[in-house]
Amino acid sequence: MSPTPARTSRERIVAEGLSLLESGGLDAVTMAAVAERVGVKPASLYKHVRDRSALVGALVEATAVAIGRDLAADDDPAAAPRARLTSLAHGYRAFATAHPRATALLFAHLGEGVSLGAEPSRAAAAPVLAVAAALAGPDRALPVARVLTAFVHGFTTMESAGAFRLGGSVDEAFETGVALLADGLAGRRGA
Repeated sequence: MSPTPARTSRERIVAEGLSLLESGGLDAVTMAAVAERVGVKPASLYKHVRDRSALVGALVEATAVAIGRDLAADDDPAAAPRARLTSLAHGYRAFATAHPRATALLFAHLGEGVSLGAEPSRAAAAPVLAVAAALAGPDRALPVARVLTAFVHGFTTMESAGAFRLGGSVDEAFETGVALLADGLAGRRGA
C-alpha cells in the first residue's frame, strides 16, 4: 500500500504565504490563512513548517534567493562596471516594486526564531558583491556592497512607502543617485 500523497508542499505554502504578505502585510500571514489558501487544515502545515516564525523565515529566505537569482540573471560580467551597477540598481528596484513587502522583510528585525540562513543570504549578496568588486576592487567589495545596498534598498523602501512627497521626478532622483554612486566609486578605482 502506498502512502497518502501530500496535499501540499513547502514550496506551495511559501508561495501562498508570499501572496498573503503582498496583499495584506505580515499580519495577514497566519497559519490558518495559509492553510486555507493551500486547501488543508492548519495542523497539516506543521508537517512542512515548525510554526509561524519558521513560516516567516521561509518567506524571507525565498525572497533572498529570488532577488539574488534575478540580480545574477541580469548581470553581465563582461559589461563595464558602471553599466553593471546601473543594471543591478534597476533590477533591485524592479524586484522591490513587484514585491515591496517581501523585500522590506529582508532587512527587518522579525524577532526570535526568524533569521536569514547563510545560503539564502549568500545568494542575495553574491551579485551585489560581484558588482562591488568590479567597481572598487575585491578588497573593498564588502563596504561598497553595503553602500550600494543601503542606497537602493533605502530608496525603494521610501518609494514604496510614498515618502517622496516634494514633487519632481522620483525616476530622475533614482537615476541621479545611481550616477553619483557610479561616479564616486569609479573615481576611486578609475573604472
